Amino acid sequence: MAEDQIPKSKWEGKTSADLEGSSAEQVWLLLADFCSLHKWFPDIATCYRVDGVPGQPGVIRYCARAPIDNDESTIKWAKEKLLSLDPVQRCLSYEIIESNLGFKSYVAVMQVVPINGGDGSIGCKIEWSYVCDPIEGWGLNDFRSYLDSSLQLMAEKMTEHTLLCTTG
Repeated sequence: MAEDQIPKSKWEGKTSADLEGSSAEQVWLLLADFCSLHKWFPDIATCYRVDGVPGQPGVIRYCARAPIDNDESTIKWAKEKLLSLDPVQRCLSYEIIESNLGFKSYVAVMQVVPINGGDGSIGCKIEWSYVCDPIEGWGLNDFRSYLDSSLQLMAEKMTEHTLLCTTG
């Protein structure tokens, strides 16, 4: 039986992406803006605060993809709640509290870790770990691959932004 077909009580995993030339502080400011995910995440068309105080644990964001073929019934969405925000460790955690994406439970932690090369270069890494119930319609390997490719695209967008802000 393939790994992603073996029933498990919880899926757990971690992915990461390196951002060369972007400091951990620069990237943390982008990631910590909890309700701006649409600027970085490749599939998200809109993201905004629906409840709570911006930048404080308890804030809830609504995220949605663009409609597929202009059919409003195909909009995929989620409401996510910020559980913790630690600017010293550059770490946040959140959970999906409601969605039409097949999630029963999902909690994730995202952390920005500095990488200083021996040659004086700077950079950082975003680490994204999660624990969730198996997701309806997904295999574990497909879900892992989706998160990894999404994080790589987020890292590219964030790197471009920080480099433009540094040089422009």
